Amino acid sequence: MPVVNVANAEEYLKFINADRTTVALFAADWAEQCAQVKDVLEELSKIIGDKLQFISLNAEQYPDISIKHQIEAVPTVIFFTKGSAVDRVDGVDIAAISSKSKKLAESASSAAATGQTLEDRLKALVNKAPLMIFMKGDRNGPRCGFSKQLIAIVNETNLPYETFDILGDEEVRQGLKTYSDWPTYPQVYVKGELIGGLDIVKELLANKELEATLKG
Repeated sequence: MPVVNVANAEEYLKFINADRTTVALFAADWAEQCAQVKDVLEELSKIIGDKLQFISLNAEQYPDISIKHQIEAVPTVIFFTKGSAVDRVDGVDIAAISSKSKKLAESASSAAATGQTLEDRLKALVNKAPLMIFMKGDRNGPRCGFSKQLIAIVNETNLPYETFDILGDEEVRQGLKTYSDWPTYPQVYVKGELIGGLDIVKELLANKELEATLKG
């Protein structure tokens, strides 16, 4: 299916809330770069249009939508899955737009093959081990200060745990924020239930409740 020029806000909402992931181009008629990005989306739609749907809307005609998604310049491409923005590309970065689109199409193919929704996948991941940590990097190579601090604290308990690197899976990175209603990382789960992030873990440690909490 070719790129659809959104005619009104209702049509926009219908697309982004659909089961199929939507690639939305926020554009402006006066910006030549927007036409370039739209051409790329047209080509992608020919290749993966059966997995993703592509739309374009004039950012200036829909200021409320643009403000909501912090559109500060055009072109901006946002990727939506069931109403939630799971990724974005600001500016003319053709390689990033193509790679992110193809990755989401692969995820859609995988989900279709297994019948597994994103929510099913997230539920399985948080229950993968009795103690699961979603972080930037992994236990052997944390890639942010908060994750590094958390791993150091948890290691002191000598409890077994597993980690998931959110930097390697944007769908999980964005989806888990909605799933858990917790906007930041790292995130700690015990038997599938969210305990919290670094601040909560530090508080539990100070109160001498950490090990008991992590054991569940």
